Amino acid sequence: MAAVNLEEILTFGTGLARTVGSVILDAFKQPKNIQHKMGCADLVTETDQQVEEMIIKAIKETYPSHKFIGEESVAGGLKCNLTDDPTWIVDPIDGTTNFVHRYPYVAVCLGFCVNKTVKLGIVYNVPNDEMFTAIRGQGAFSNGKKLAVSSESDLSKSLIMAEFGSARDPATVETVLKNMSSVVLNPVHSIHCMGSAALNICAVASAQAEAYYEFGIHCWDYCAASIILEEAGGVTIDTEGGPMDLMARRIVAACNLTIAEGLRKKLVPIHFPRD
Repeated sequence: MAAVNLEEILTFGTGLARTVGSVILDAFKQPKNIQHKMGCADLVTETDQQVEEMIIKAIKETYPSHKFIGEESVAGGLKCNLTDDPTWIVDPIDGTTNFVHRYPYVAVCLGFCVNKTVKLGIVYNVPNDEMFTAIRGQGAFSNGKKLAVSSESDLSKSLIMAEFGSARDPATVETVLKNMSSVVLNPVHSIHCMGSAALNICAVASAQAEAYYEFGIHCWDYCAASIILEEAGGVTIDTEGGPMDLMARRIVAACNLTIAEGLRKKLVPIHFPRD
């Protein structure tokens, strides 16, 4: 396998994120043609599809040997198959519901893996023009400013990020609410929902929150942000313990392992099919 130049890939990726970000920003305040994928809360727009097509086209032209996994491509029938080959994991718009409702937390997410390991992450918060980046071993940054996680180690003094998710079957919703109740009664300072998995994780990386958890998300939701958090000094673990599993559709992301484990033990697992 040919060596990859991560600095070169970062420059390409951030430029690409800004290019497609301008398309998202133009569409942000316009009427949208909304479709539903798996349910009433699982939304997709023409812009999601247009932006992913632009991203994949640019990757194929610049790095023809690279593979990719894209949210809309998988929704269209392509397999979610992570191999050892250099692979981009793409979410064209993380926070589509926010995008539809003009809530300004909408991100382009570009993760880059080699040997099934996340090597690089880009999360571009388009409406706020905030570019989060990380290369493994080189730190994490927001618009060029180095990031560092919170030093808090007491879960009861923590701000937790979480989401309701897009599943609306009664059993899943009941467990989601039980988990939120369990966490908030720990107690914690609060639970916030930003509406974007990637930006929730970046909030932890930025010391704006201490932890985030979710079940039912996909690899494209947390791949890029996970390395940003890790490079800011945080941790990502599986909700059932051990290292984060990129294909398991679940994560606890925190400023440190003490907070991560304390939060994990408050959660009832919700099982979704693997990516």
